[in-house]
Amino acid sequence: MLKKINFYFILFSFLYHGKVLASEGGMPQLNTEFWVSQIFWLTIIFGSLYILLSKLVLPKISNNLEARKSQIAENIETAEEQRKESDQKLKDYEKIINDAKIEAKNIFNQTREKILRDINNKKESLEKEIDEEINKAEKEILDFKKKSPEKINKIAIETSADLIKQIIGAEVNNSSISAIVEDISKKNEGKYYGN
Repeated sequence: MLKKINFYFILFSFLYHGKVLASEGGMPQLNTEFWVSQIFWLTIIFGSLYILLSKLVLPKISNNLEARKSQIAENIETAEEQRKESDQKLKDYEKIINDAKIEAKNIFNQTREKILRDINNKKESLEKEIDEEINKAEKEILDFKKKSPEKINKIAIETSADLIKQIIGAEVNNSSISAIVEDISKKNEGKYYGN
């Protein structure tokens, strides 16, 4: 406010003091007799500039500013919508990935369980086959063990009969040889056959 008062004071002091304006020094625009025409033309020029600016230029600038403002608002709104959409798509993507991980884990576990069942089934069947083979082999061993004394006695009788025949040169009765072999085998049966 103080600045305005100082400005007006200086302006009026120039107007009332002609010598201060220095119109005599060669500056006609400061000569007071031309001031009315100068103020007239100043008013017409600045008035027409004001009308031109206020009616033509400023509305266009104002419209441009409003268009920019609305465009910026639309862009911000669109960006916000796109951000929300991208957030939703990201959540959907994460959900799909989590679902796929869970499904893959379930498939892996199911496959693992199936493979373990198959392995256990094959293991059990293989163990059964091995047990059957072991039992069969044990039975054969027991059969051989039971039949072996008879076969050994038979071989011993035949061998003894052949040896005696070769040594003596005459045939010997097989019943006496078999009685001797059976008697010896009964004495040594526990020693050789583990009974």
